[in-house]
Formats: sequence, structure tokens, C-alpha cells
Amino acid sequence: MSANSRCLILAGPTREYIDPVRYISNASSGLQGMALAEEALSRGYEVELILGPVEYDPPAGAAVINVVSAAEMLAAARERHPDCAVLIGAAAVSDFRPETSHSSKRKSGGDDLDLRLEATEDILALLGREKDSRIHAGFALETEDHLANARGKLEAKNLDWIVVNDAAAIGRESGDYHILGADGSEHPLGRLGKRELASQLLDRIENPDTCS
Repeated sequence: MSANSRCLILAGPTREYIDPVRYISNASSGLQGMALAEEALSRGYEVELILGPVEYDPPAGAAVINVVSAAEMLAAARERHPDCAVLIGAAAVSDFRPETSHSSKRKSGGDDLDLRLEATEDILALLGREKDSRIHAGFALETEDHLANARGKLEAKNLDWIVVNDAAAIGRESGDYHILGADGSEHPLGRLGKRELASQLLDRIENPDTCS
């Protein structure tokens, strides 16, 4: 299998468990990552989809690697990253996890829970150090100073492209997006469906000089 046609996509949320039944997570549906997988498959890519816990079926044709935590997603991505040509990080990775995960369920009632958190791994930043000639794209969900914050993430994570959206796009079929390029370019896309956005991003990955 040629690495030149392999697209590695990270999608969905992660869960960081407090005890066997309680966890820290977010509202990501994973739909954008699956739309990216569908679009990449339609263009002839061999797609590997590293997928956090979601309620939707992934597209047929993708090689799916199911993970739960940020650490599991990083391990799966590191294993497959050397053989891909394109990496798209669309996962909503939990930024924090409990310092201690309890082996038994903590009973309700009684004393308050003092929950200490630690930062999870920044998957795209770590993979960005091993980027070489691969194309890397990511997503930035922002609630303020959208473009400035996204530009900072693009540079810090060594990305070629970053898609900017706000929290209103979570779980929705469409959103209002910008794409920023490492070359300093800025592309306001307006309101698009998730598959339309996937097409716009892959157009830029494949033909950066011809997309306005």
C-alpha cells in the first residue's frame, strides 16, 4: 500500500475516566471527521480513521481504529503517521484528564469531590515535530478572537492548514468556517455543510496554488 495515497484522519471526542462510569468529555459528534473520511474515500485515498466514542457509523471503506482516551488516540496516530501522506486532525480531544482514575465507582452523596486535572497530550503538536513532507491540517473551535487564536495554533502545531469555527457548529449539519494557510492566506467560506467543508479543505490540500 502506497503512503502517497493514504489519509489519516482523527475524529470524534475522547473520554477521560474519573471512575468506571464517570468521565470528562465534550459534545463532539464526530460527524465532521466522518464527512472528511467520506470525501477522501471518494477521491481515491486509502483512509485510516482513528475514531473516539461516537453514536454514528463510520463510512464503509475506511479502516477504523476505535479509541477512547487522548493517550490511546495519540498512540494509534503515532503508529500510523509514518505511513500517511495527509494527516487531518478533526478530533475534539479532551484538554484535561483526572490525575487519578479510580477503579471503583465513587458513591454519590457525602463529601464534595475534589477533582484534580492534568493536561492531556497535544496530539497535533507532537505529530507536527515528525511532519517531514507530509501535509497536516487541523481544526480550531474558538469562542473569541477566532482568527488570531487559530493562527497561533496553526504555527504552534506546524500545520499547513487550519479550519476555524465556533461552538455553534458542534453536532450541527453546517457551520460558518474560515480556512487559514501556513502561507498567511485566509479563506472565509461562509456557511457550509460538513461534506462541503471537507471538499473545500481537501481541494486546498491537493491544489494549494489554485484555490482562492
